[in-house]
Amino acid sequence: MPGSNARAMEKARELPADVLVFDLEDAVAPAAKIAARGGIASAVAAGGYGRRELIVRVNALGTRWAEEDLAAVAAMPVDGVMLPKVESPETIDRVAALLALAGAPERALWCMLETPLGILRADAIAASPGIAVIVMGTEDLAKDLRAQATRDRLPLITALSRGLLAARAFGRDAIDGVYPDLADDEGFAAVCRQGRALGFDGKGLIHPKTIAVANAIFGPDAAELAQARRIIEASRAAEAAGAGVTLLDGKLVERLHLEAAQRLLGLARAIAER
Repeated sequence: MPGSNARAMEKARELPADVLVFDLEDAVAPAAKIAARGGIASAVAAGGYGRRELIVRVNALGTRWAEEDLAAVAAMPVDGVMLPKVESPETIDRVAALLALAGAPERALWCMLETPLGILRADAIAASPGIAVIVMGTEDLAKDLRAQATRDRLPLITALSRGLLAARAFGRDAIDGVYPDLADDEGFAAVCRQGRALGFDGKGLIHPKTIAVANAIFGPDAAELAQARRIIEASRAAEAAGAGVTLLDGKLVERLHLEAAQRLLGLARAIAER
């Protein structure tokens, strides 16, 4: 949500989203950035966002707004800072130092991988201390790659996979990039299904109309939950019988399937609590 859009920040208090990103970067015109900082500060100070995670996307380090953005965000009651166009661990170290200097040393960092160099250094970036989430900036990346926009996103698959691999290797969450065509509901649903199939935890969204579809696709459905419960029951029965593995509907069930099933049920509980 643009930090310059008071109506959007007000409406966000009622949206069924897990994370709200208040933007100071691309969605805010240069002349409005200072006012946007104040708008975000007022909105989050007023509260009313419930259990939603609150993140502020600042301007990229090296721009004339970045350091003042970080100083302002350090004073806000938010959960983390999103850093655009991250290309090296040194950028993360510098941001962490600035936040510490401003009195917010423990603020979670969300790193956007949206340039070719950022993708090539994804593992070093994901390994940096303080990183909570890797976010794929697919629009900027496609521009830099000169890649064509296709529904199957084949031109971006290598980059998406590399970002996801880096996130998982170092225990970070991973968020798929936004889908800019708000008139293409079918295309949006298709890339959500693809993102979940690849392993992403969620989807970056730019309009409230897309939330329900994203929640439905990235959240577990009734059939998946029923199967997860069956796997857990079968695993417990096998363990009670002294067996390490068992068969369920003719398929081998072992420890890795049990852990996946338990994670799915845990996700469903977290969604219900929100």
